[in-house]
Amino acid sequence: MRIPISAAALAVGGSLALAGLVAPAAQAVGTDQECRSLGVANLYGEFIEGDDTHTPDAEGAVAVGGNADFTGGFSVGQELTQAQVDALPGKNALVVAGKLTGHNTQVMKGNGVFGSKADGAVAQAHAGTVNQGPSPIDFKAEFAKLRAAATSLAAVPQTAGATVQAEGAKLTLTGGDAKYNSFTVDAAKLQGAKDVYLKVPAGSVTVVNVTGGSYDMAAAGTTGFHLWDEGKKAFVLDDKLQSAAGGAIRSRLLWNFPTATKVVKNSQAAWAGTVLAPNAAFDLGSGGPVNGSVIAASLTGKGGAETHHYPFTGCLPGTTVPTPSGTPTVPPTVPPTVPSGSPSATPSASTAPSGSASPSGGPSASTSGKPSASGSPSAGGSTAAPAASGSPSAQPDAGGNLAHTGSGPVLPLAIGGAVVLAAGGAIVVAARRKAARKA
Repeated sequence: MRIPISAAALAVGGSLALAGLVAPAAQAVGTDQECRSLGVANLYGEFIEGDDTHTPDAEGAVAVGGNADFTGGFSVGQELTQAQVDALPGKNALVVAGKLTGHNTQVMKGNGVFGSKADGAVAQAHAGTVNQGPSPIDFKAEFAKLRAAATSLAAVPQTAGATVQAEGAKLTLTGGDAKYNSFTVDAAKLQGAKDVYLKVPAGSVTVVNVTGGSYDMAAAGTTGFHLWDEGKKAFVLDDKLQSAAGGAIRSRLLWNFPTATKVVKNSQAAWAGTVLAPNAAFDLGSGGPVNGSVIAASLTGKGGAETHHYPFTGCLPGTTVPTPSGTPTVPPTVPPTVPSGSPSATPSASTAPSGSASPSGGPSASTSGKPSASGSPSAGGSTAAPAASGSPSAQPDAGGNLAHTGSGPVLPLAIGGAVVLAAGGAIVVAARRKAARKA
């Protein structure tokens, strides 16, 4: 059937306008930026490119691109929620691309997959299956993105007004931006601190960029990470059973080591926040845990050196991630300060992409002392406990960038639809006038 030109114009205009309505909208981060997470790595408590040699356990999920040696016993995923399990590739809480070694590997929640097993190796699942098979994760591709992201984050200048002050063996980082605080600290200065103090608004995203080729926490015998609690008007020593603002600070705290090839955490201190060290051999030592995730080239750890399930939930700057051999073509932009009362920068669960973790999937309060996942805190110093699930934008996008949820083409598309729709209407009016004159 031949469609009159006026009807065709209206159909095209209407389609474009509809596309503008159904396309993903910006999620509380403004129309000029995107909210990005750490991709697939954001779903795992240990995301390791090479080998992982570790005992006794990791509370979150574990993904290993090389071989995993869990001799002595290892448990995985005890603190995962069902929503977080569902968000994992193939629901695999344990992924070992290479050989699995260890006679007592327990996958507490979710499935497990390994490339091969050493003689006598035993892996059991308590609420799923463990099978031999190909890795559901392309570690090479993911780490290319992570290295580019680490470089881009490090290029963000220190936030205006932020300070890094060393007083003897005490190091204090202070930032007042309600949305995003970036610090730059030399590795030698950081490892010279026995105690580290961080004061930022609850709800803000904090990135500490550590420069240098190596960092050794044992150098000064760091004993604690203290986070500011606005409600208590005091610093709180971060630990499994306590954290400032109900965990709101550490859940959005990222330690970025873009150039380090070795990071040593051989201390009794609990390291608060997630560590991004994509080029580093990470030594957890045998002391205290990391209260966050570890993303590294390789990992070793034993004794009390566990990884506790407090995933990074922050919204990172909308940076353009280059191809592995390239450099960023668009300088990173820092999210602008949002006026009081504006929505949080964290995307809502209603628009999370398929396969990503929902904010509602955070763990509930338990005897372990973990903060309640009743919602992420506001930027104004609220003491509400953060959601402990993976970021809603934890699934990588199809274009090679970090996972993101942003405004994209929504506004231009909607405007284009309106313009074409108006043009279609004008054509209809002109056609009717022409017909009237002929009559």
